[in-house]
Amino acid sequence: MAEVVVLGAGLGGTIMAYELRDILGPEHKVSVVNKGAEYSFVPSNPWVAVGWRGRAEVTTDLEPVFAKRNIKLHPQGARRVHPAEHRIELNDDTSVTYDYLVIATGPELAFDEIEGFGPEHNTQSVCHVDHALHAKPALDALVANPGPVIIGAVQGASCFGPAYEFAFILEKALRDAKVRDKVPMTFVTSEPYIGHLGLDGVGDTKGLLESAMRDKHIKWITNAKVDRFEPGKMHVSEIAEDGSVARTHELPFAYSMLLPAFRGVEAVRGIEGLTNPRGFILANKYQQNPTFADVFSVGVCVAIPPMGKTPVPVGVPKTGFMIESMVTATAHNIAALVAGKQPDSIPTWNAVCLADFGDSGIAFVAQPQIPPRNVSWSSEGKWVHTAKVAFEKYFLHKIKSGRSEPFYEKLAMQALGIDKLKAVTTEKK
Repeated sequence: MAEVVVLGAGLGGTIMAYELRDILGPEHKVSVVNKGAEYSFVPSNPWVAVGWRGRAEVTTDLEPVFAKRNIKLHPQGARRVHPAEHRIELNDDTSVTYDYLVIATGPELAFDEIEGFGPEHNTQSVCHVDHALHAKPALDALVANPGPVIIGAVQGASCFGPAYEFAFILEKALRDAKVRDKVPMTFVTSEPYIGHLGLDGVGDTKGLLESAMRDKHIKWITNAKVDRFEPGKMHVSEIAEDGSVARTHELPFAYSMLLPAFRGVEAVRGIEGLTNPRGFILANKYQQNPTFADVFSVGVCVAIPPMGKTPVPVGVPKTGFMIESMVTATAHNIAALVAGKQPDSIPTWNAVCLADFGDSGIAFVAQPQIPPRNVSWSSEGKWVHTAKVAFEKYFLHKIKSGRSEPFYEKLAMQALGIDKLKAVTTEKK
């Protein structure tokens, strides 16, 4: 009998546990270590921040569904992983041992790397449901006393889609409140151009997003390095191609939300052979750690090198379809090891993304996510908003019911209807 532990119960960790339970069968143990028993659907956070969703609508209690699927939950959370001992030290001083470990922690939010940054200081966040709930009263204050708004992503950020989403969702919320004409908006990003997304663009994301921002009267600053935040003021250096400071900006704001850089969580950061200097988990093409062969990783915690040199550091995002492909490959590879075989499943790392703009949106498909690509496609329209709402309902139902079938594959093949896209989640070597 094998004992498989999943560390983290976000998008990747939860469906990882479901797929492991399906593929391993009842004779093997599957457990999850997570801080708390709540699953939160992170893509809904921009809606939460403007009051279009409440906490109960985007979260679910994992204990009943895990119990139904014979998955043990350890809600104490992890203090430290000890891979040489095949052990996870928990926050209550107990430990969980494993034969195989899947790290799916997501990231730690590096607000502390910039002075005055984050929801505990001078800016809002949509990275966590608690942050998004905290941001709603700040929006109410903005509506009552309108002023400049700054949205974007700082140096080292790797998740740009939610920044664009929130800029347009907030713009729609301000129009609904009849104060948009009193709120100048600026998008500040470390990307070298609008629509780069950490992926050097997908299809015409540059043209589509620039056009959408012009249409909504949102100005932008690219190649931006945020130096510090003060109450009501952001200090930004705009970096030239040669790395010098092209110009500086002091931007006043009444409301600001910028996405931070990510790093690995404290439970794994600094473990030699397991992580890179930022604390992300090192993995080979099978999602397996090169040093500790019984450790796998999926999701945002996986170390992926940047696309290339840019004037300001820009990371690579891990989108939902990419994570699903990691999960399916990892489940097959652990099952192979349990059966005495070698891993042979490789995730495709394809990307399907729906960026909601409140009443419209942009969708893109990248196969694979990192160029050069076989498919690079993007489109816009009101249908994207409808599709994102449907996606939210479907995925939350999937989590609550314990279902493990890939959703993004269905989205790519059916909703988008792109015949040339073969959205398989794994391929054999």
